[in-house]
Amino acid sequence: MAKEFKQYEIDRIIGMAWEDRTPFDAIEHQFGLSEEEVIKLMRKELKRNSWERWRKRVSGRDTKYRKLRSDKVKRFVSAAQNPITGNRISKKKY
Repeated sequence: MAKEFKQYEIDRIIGMAWEDRTPFDAIEHQFGLSEEEVIKLMRKELKRNSWERWRKRVSGRDTKYRKLRSDKVKRFVSAAQNPITGNRISKKKY
């Protein structure tokens, strides 16, 4: 992983990786990390048991891979979710 992230960015990447409906493509689009780099980051940041649980959960999950998703889903986020500009969460300071 060549890019350095601030702690709040790492927290956001981990959160997105845990979300069932967030594909790796969305993480790559927002943070420039490939699936392999996300896996490395998760391995580095999570406890071993948590990492193993995450890998088991993500492996084979259709919603994490755009190619396996339903053709009806064309977006990264829920239509009900407010857009976050520049990956900044308003009113939250780190």
